[in-house]
Amino acid sequence: MKKIICAACLVLTLFLAGLPYMNPASEKGSDKTYHSALQAYSSDSGQELHALALGPGLINLSPSDEFSTYQWGLKNDGEFRLVELTSKFQSIDNIYDRRKSNSGGIKPGPGDYESTVIGAVTGIDINIQPAWKLYDQAESKRSVIVAIIDTGIDINHQELKNAIWTNPGEVDGDGIDNDGDGYVDDIHGWNFYSGNNQVFTGGEDSHGTHAAGTISASRGAYGIAGITDNNYVKIMPLKSLGGENGLGSPEAVIQAIHYAEAHGASICNLSMGTTAYSEELARTMKNSSMLFVVSCGNGGVSGLGYDTDIYPVYPASLPYDNIISVANLLFDGSLSKDSNYGASSVDIAAPGSYILSTVPGNAYGFMSGTSMAAPMVTGVAAMLYSYRPDISLADVKNILLNSSRKLDPLTGKMVSGGLLDAYGALTWQ
Repeated sequence: MKKIICAACLVLTLFLAGLPYMNPASEKGSDKTYHSALQAYSSDSGQELHALALGPGLINLSPSDEFSTYQWGLKNDGEFRLVELTSKFQSIDNIYDRRKSNSGGIKPGPGDYESTVIGAVTGIDINIQPAWKLYDQAESKRSVIVAIIDTGIDINHQELKNAIWTNPGEVDGDGIDNDGDGYVDDIHGWNFYSGNNQVFTGGEDSHGTHAAGTISASRGAYGIAGITDNNYVKIMPLKSLGGENGLGSPEAVIQAIHYAEAHGASICNLSMGTTAYSEELARTMKNSSMLFVVSCGNGGVSGLGYDTDIYPVYPASLPYDNIISVANLLFDGSLSKDSNYGASSVDIAAPGSYILSTVPGNAYGFMSGTSMAAPMVTGVAAMLYSYRPDISLADVKNILLNSSRKLDPLTGKMVSGGLLDAYGALTWQ
């Protein structure tokens, strides 16, 4: 049988036209000198890292990648393991593996593959099964809105349609700014990349759709399960990145942050990064009431992760209490070789390699990178905040870091020295 070639979302950052290449070892840029763009990350390390850009474009992993046929999968014993995949049907386009719901009537999802556990370490998972059981038994839960500032999100995907936030102050399709917020017909968020209410524009929005699935795909309904209960946790799509390479400006991200706050979001996922510093973006995040979960980046020209204490990546390296910076953990309990790290600038690790989640068109795809690890933390943060109505967002960060499962390979590499632990967070006293 053929094996699935997994896919990645871009870890490289692409320079803006006319701006110089900057090595990670170069002096940090400032917004006085550079007008930065934002771009999300991928795990394909065969590309050069350029400064000043941040956002997702999608390309296939090389078939020569030693882990390209593996993914994190849920085993019958309740543990998440790395599994080797053998496809029963296969449809790979030039972007990523897509598994469509109409493929011969076979239900899409992890069950469409024969799987064999290989070389994984028991317990290297986010411990979600007991956390779900505990959460479901809770009598009093808080409603939580999670803003995803990224590319757009396919809000009609079968896994996501019941998880999408709806603006209660707006009337759909009447062409009037009913709630007076300056945005007309912003029923499910806003497109700050193009300046309209189209939060989904097609294939370029795969990256944001993938993040949304990790956080909130319907549990027990279709092909995969998201971390949160979408009866209580809603996703606010805020498209700020776009185009072939998934680029966006700091100004668009800043506008999205202000929108999210004004409309009740409490947690914000930012799977993006740049080596250029923007004072306005830094100030906006510092003064925000939201908790930000940010990917820490996937290495430099060598394809290897580097120390962001020395060579900062923004906004993950901003030293604020309302930011959680996330690294990419492999199935054996070590950091992915292309994941950045930092004893003081990176907070926690989560699974981020070969993650199966939603992509546009009721399909599913594999992506890798710190962009995939961040939504793991965002999902558990939202779950915890909903489960514990008595705690603050500052408490959420402290609990996630303190309850993380300590791993020797992570010691000295990040603040917590540990792996995200959902059940540990929900039971932390």
